[in-house]
Amino acid sequence: MSLKRNESRGGATRWLAVAGAAAALAACGGGGGDGGDVGTQGALRVALTDAPSCYENVFVTVEKVRVHQSGTAGDAEGGWHELAVSPARRIDLVSLTNGVLEELGSMTLPPGRYSQVRLVLAENAASGSGALANAVKPIGGQETALATPSAMQSGLKLKANVDVAAGQSADLVLDFDACKSVVKAGNSGRYNLKPVISVVPRIASGVMGYVTTTLSLSSTTVAAQQNGATVRSTVPDAAGKFNIPFLPAGTYTLVITSDGRATTVLTGVPAGTTTTVVNGTATAFAPPVSSMADVTGTVTATSVSGSSTTSVAVTDADVRALQALTGGPTIEVATRAVDATNGTYSMRLPLAAPLKGTYAAGTATATFTPDAAAAGKYTLRAEAPGRTAVERSVTLGTATTSGNLNFLP
Repeated sequence: MSLKRNESRGGATRWLAVAGAAAALAACGGGGGDGGDVGTQGALRVALTDAPSCYENVFVTVEKVRVHQSGTAGDAEGGWHELAVSPARRIDLVSLTNGVLEELGSMTLPPGRYSQVRLVLAENAASGSGALANAVKPIGGQETALATPSAMQSGLKLKANVDVAAGQSADLVLDFDACKSVVKAGNSGRYNLKPVISVVPRIASGVMGYVTTTLSLSSTTVAAQQNGATVRSTVPDAAGKFNIPFLPAGTYTLVITSDGRATTVLTGVPAGTTTTVVNGTATAFAPPVSSMADVTGTVTATSVSGSSTTSVAVTDADVRALQALTGGPTIEVATRAVDATNGTYSMRLPLAAPLKGTYAAGTATATFTPDAAAAGKYTLRAEAPGRTAVERSVTLGTATTSGNLNFLP
């Protein structure tokens, strides 16, 4: 495996594994190797990236990546193939935004469709340098070990549909959403890792453009959305440039959010076989100033036993702030994972009217119009595994708005 030094955002030094013929591989299938003639085999290259993070640093230590053709295969079943990352690599997910990838390597595989991917992380040691193998550093805070689920010992189970053909190489990217994956545990000072990872093909398609550098770039997010949900998102670099790669072909709504600014929305942005460039530095998006309002709440669930009704905190929920624009679409302005101990959450949302414009190829500057009817109006939506989503509408004011949400039996 050859190594290449690369300077990430913020000046931190990272090492990238460059996949090639000398890549360090390990494969197992019921205890044996892949076998077979090399010409009948395919290859799979794997990389890691991250969505925008709410933290200064989020570190994970990757030991291996495992793949299987069955989406339901258990740990002890035959047919697993794995890429060993040796030595285990400690990666700062925060540095992997705006199209930056951490190449994990490549493995040879029998041809076929692979439906399950497992990302295996190292366990935190009881003491010493390994105690922070997986760790988080809140903005302005101290680096703290991440509590990881016991299931992580066998790998984080991910759904995939990756076709590997004989004599050809397939590429996939593990998109780790650090902001949603790291959850505060009450006032204990501890944080839990609740991994949110998607498997996306590495395709030459995406959206690129610029926001003005007068924004608070560290709090700025640019998201490519469809049907009110974020498909992929990023943060701009120091020059205001943003790059959202690996988008499946389709039409997207570009949503720009930044603390102290009105939400800016560009509809009808295409992604196909190339990268769509929506503007340049001279026409960088410049959302106007907006007052912000706080929404805080607790997510609970009601249970009924005979004549007794109880309400308990739901600690594995996510809360999304949605905003319906006049004439469409509905957009996602913010999302938060609730506290892992007490089910609470908080978010800051713009009071000003969102701005909406439509992308037109060859147009130098998009025209944006404030949507006054949507100003300060949001729908809060709570989602949790195994539960039917619940919503409530809120109109924000200068005071903190209550955003309690309750799942019914």
